[in-house]
Amino acid sequence: MILCLGTTPVYQRSMSFDGLVLDDVNRAAAVADYASGKSINVARVARTLGEEVLASGFVGGSRGEQLCRDLDASGIRHDFVRVAGETRQCVTVIDRAAATATELVQESAPVEVEDWRALDEKLTVLLPAARVWIFSGTLPPGGPQDFYARWLPLARRSGALAVLDARGEAMRLALKHPGFVLKINRDELAATAGEELSEESRLLAAMRRFCPSDGKIIITMGAGGALVDDGRSAWRVISPPIRAVSAVGSGDAFAAGLGIALSRGESLPDACRLAAACGAANAKTDRAGHLHLQDVEHLRPQVNIAELRL
Repeated sequence: MILCLGTTPVYQRSMSFDGLVLDDVNRAAAVADYASGKSINVARVARTLGEEVLASGFVGGSRGEQLCRDLDASGIRHDFVRVAGETRQCVTVIDRAAATATELVQESAPVEVEDWRALDEKLTVLLPAARVWIFSGTLPPGGPQDFYARWLPLARRSGALAVLDARGEAMRLALKHPGFVLKINRDELAATAGEELSEESRLLAAMRRFCPSDGKIIITMGAGGALVDDGRSAWRVISPPIRAVSAVGSGDAFAAGLGIALSRGESLPDACRLAAACGAANAKTDRAGHLHLQDVEHLRPQVNIAELRL
């Protein structure tokens, strides 16, 4: 079982327009509302790839109820802590003519101390039953920054594969523990490192600094593919060219494919083939996490992996 943990899920709205005109009235050609957010996108992709999954975190209010109903309809198991605050809503605005996708993000509401305790109690039971843990996303305002980090020693003791997609202090505290996989994008690494990383040499140097001890680091770069480092060797992942509709959720799809392939015993470069194929397949759709298995199977052989000389 793959446990997908995220404390700030979303009830998402994707709105597609044949052409978007700023400062004017725009009528959507298509609208979809669905459960989303980093961890839920991961769970949805893993479920599409045939894995048993469980989504956990916080939900609240009427949007939280709608989120859970959508997961039920999608066959995605979940076990959330119910909170007083309303689950947030984000909106993806897709301009078909310009081939752009703009994300409008509502920040999460704070969560009470007793709700964090309830989630701790839940995870104490759930985590040891999972062979893969994928922790994704920012924490609610005022949340404990060591929330992800505190579970990593348990993953090592229980033999679970832990994948972390988080930035800032939550990521820095996690790096005190060895043996996990860190998957973030270039902008997130730059923000955490406090430096500009557009030059590849600086990016590779930062990756080495932030690579978990006895672990792995993967930096995704959208259509630019990804860079991968396990502390000994490094690789460039070159994604196949596609006609993208919306890349929102592609990093989450990458994390899902990566965790699945590594848990199946594939090498890191081979795991990145499945991961990159999932990311590209996600970008071909207008809804985050709603990729098609046939697209993944078609794209995976087209992913190129090149070892880098450092």
